[in-house]
Amino acid sequence: MKRREFLTIPRQAVGGLLLYTLAGEPFRVSAQQNGDIRVPLRFFTEAEARVITAACERIFPSDATGPGATEAAVVIYIDRQLAGPYGNDKYRYTKGPWVESYPEHGYQAKETPREIYRQGLRDLGDGFAQLPVDAQIQKLTAMEKSRFFQMLRTHTIEGMFADPMHGGNAGLIGWQLIGYPGPVMSYRAEIDKHYGVPYRPKPRSMEQIVGRKPALWEDEKV
Repeated sequence: MKRREFLTIPRQAVGGLLLYTLAGEPFRVSAQQNGDIRVPLRFFTEAEARVITAACERIFPSDATGPGATEAAVVIYIDRQLAGPYGNDKYRYTKGPWVESYPEHGYQAKETPREIYRQGLRDLGDGFAQLPVDAQIQKLTAMEKSRFFQMLRTHTIEGMFADPMHGGNAGLIGWQLIGYPGPVMSYRAEIDKHYGVPYRPKPRSMEQIVGRKPALWEDEKV
């Protein structure tokens, strides 16, 4: 049986992140509380999670315009996806021949997302997170045409802006960054209330809207 791995991070880095205990009970991380928290990992080791966190931060860094991948807990989103059916290619046709095809045909090779990430982590090296920012950028630039980097970039964006029930977009900071209000089906009731003035509702997640935790595909048995 694999030893359980955890990612230790400052509470302030992921304030508002909704997490779940091993028993499936929800708890929300408060940015006002001091100290560190240990987030259970499903796929990465703690060392791997720190490498991916650093790489995602270079792709979507925090700056004067707002928070980045670290604050949005993007690494938790990626960890959940790789641990679930997506990471093991449960729903992709994976029999040969494995050939380079037209871009519109999508990914046609043999390696699963899990295998692509494992190779990418080896290429980045264990000490990537400790490198100066310029050295990290140089290393990522050298591999930007690789399947790993393309996948990592896509997953970083997904983790910034996906519904937080999937692990990223902590505290809805990604949606606040772009002004997205959440998956509300209709605003008909708000039209007369805000006629002639900008309407900027506070973002709400799917769980907040429906009042329960939706079933997640990454929680499926692989």
